Amino acid sequence: MTLSNPAAHLFEYRGFMPANGFTRHATAYVSLMLLAVIAGCSSQRSQTPPPPPDLVRSEIVRLLPAGVADRQGWATDIYTAFDSQKLDPTVENLCSVLAVTEQESNFQVDPAVPGMGRIAQDEIDRRAGKAHIPNLLVRSALDIRSPTGKTYSERLSAARTEKDLSAIFDDFIGMVPLGRTLFGNFNPVHTAGPMQVSIEFAERQARDYPYPVERSIRHEVFSRRGGMYFGIAHLLGYPVNYDRPVYRFADFNAGWYASRNAAFQSAVARLSGKRLALDGDLISYGFGPSLGQTELAVRSLHQQLGMRNPTIRSQLEKGETLEFEDTELYKQVFALADKAAGKPLPRAILPGIVLESPKITRKLTTAWFAQRVEERRVRCMARASGKLK
Repeated sequence: MTLSNPAAHLFEYRGFMPANGFTRHATAYVSLMLLAVIAGCSSQRSQTPPPPPDLVRSEIVRLLPAGVADRQGWATDIYTAFDSQKLDPTVENLCSVLAVTEQESNFQVDPAVPGMGRIAQDEIDRRAGKAHIPNLLVRSALDIRSPTGKTYSERLSAARTEKDLSAIFDDFIGMVPLGRTLFGNFNPVHTAGPMQVSIEFAERQARDYPYPVERSIRHEVFSRRGGMYFGIAHLLGYPVNYDRPVYRFADFNAGWYASRNAAFQSAVARLSGKRLALDGDLISYGFGPSLGQTELAVRSLHQQLGMRNPTIRSQLEKGETLEFEDTELYKQVFALADKAAGKPLPRAILPGIVLESPKITRKLTTAWFAQRVEERRVRCMARASGKLK
């Protein structure tokens, strides 16, 4: 996610700007919003014959913000991602993709990050301290000449982008014994490309990648075509029952179904009286047998729910799928919570996650990110021609 900084989730950051206001004809805006409602958010897969490729590409060119270079190139890569994944190229979907891209990188394929070398050095020092490696040994390792002829220290100081940094760590891990001690086979650059998509996500989604892979999927994500393909898959490639696109934007930042799961957590907190982090994580994903706070809170309701703990656990484990909404656990929790509230509670809310990263210098949240992207999406839709539905 870009926080005035294109690599805001470079390291241990969960899961990966300036804009002016706009004034448009009200009738055009209302028409576009009606199209968005008709298109819906439940499934982004194509249900009808797609519009002609030339029409889609020309509309993407129109929708791109002013000042974006190589507009035809962007349009081609975005269209290929939609076409190969059988996604509906509606105005809402296209604008959602463009809004995320603008927020994440301002349409820079490999965006520069202020202070990249310092951030990387701090990460090396942190890992060295954790491994109890003396600072002198670290400095000696960084003074070794890399395959480029420059020392690793010199390359770190000159690094400007995530791609630069990823290449340095690849060489450092492969060439320097201490590099493998610090990082194993793990390159700490987690996100890349114009949509700042998770490299781990891309590697899991690589089966139907429509391009020849040059070197590795990691390197593909650093390209425009790869970064857009996997970023679009992450944003639109799963079914939801959301009534507003803003929840997809929160999921893009926090993980699939985070907005739905946060609403479930809110309902559980209401019923159990326990304070829960509305972060979308229904079970603990850490090491060891410890249970997460959400699971413990649900277990405290076992008598009201008429469910045993193993059943609760097995149904919570479906929390990263749409099928969770068909479980008895989901249905009963909301039935009880709706009754207690005297009204239907929301089935999606923006997760309450504070964003943490060495690159973030102010308090920002997933909700902030989602709302910023939504503002961009609305401005994009006002630029549409009305030719696409």
